Amino acid sequence: MSEPRPPPARGYALVGVLFAVLLFAAGGFLWLSGRRGDLLGGPFRLENAAGRTVTDRSFRGRYMLVYFGYTHCPDVCPTTLANVAGALHELGPAAARLAAVFISVDPARDTPAVIGRYTALFSKRIIGLTGTPAEIARVAGEYHIYYKKHPTGPGKLDYSVDHSSLLFLMSPTGRFIAPITASSSASELAAALRRLM
Repeated sequence: MSEPRPPPARGYALVGVLFAVLLFAAGGFLWLSGRRGDLLGGPFRLENAAGRTVTDRSFRGRYMLVYFGYTHCPDVCPTTLANVAGALHELGPAAARLAAVFISVDPARDTPAVIGRYTALFSKRIIGLTGTPAEIARVAGEYHIYYKKHPTGPGKLDYSVDHSSLLFLMSPTGRFIAPITASSSASELAAALRRLM
């Protein structure tokens, strides 16, 4: 008698977690070997909470901490953003050297206004960005982010989104420095940023 198969959503979630682990391991290896600058990241063109165009070049001169998620995320995203906000507070004046960026993988629901209200719940220093589905797919590809919709009801907007959960630290010139686990506490994240910035 064969074992029951896991529900498809659980299978996709497992694929996302395994991809994130592999990406973290690859990033760690390249970071330690000194070949990290070209692994991840690249040009993007998105909108901020005010509906203004923001590109990767808008953050030149500052470190950039990038996280991908969505505002309807039930657990990982709010926890991660709360820890990012806590880390920014712990960094004190050094936080001015860092742009914390939250990029939506759910452009259908996360309009500029929605993502702006959401990030403001955690910290006014977290910059929410969104865009068209094509723009989001492009930037997710630049960062090797996995994301996939899963219907949860009959409506067009009834769905959840499985997605990779990693923080990416980029240099003031836009080059990848290192991945940071999204499960890091605020203090652990602040310590990692002090070490890497």
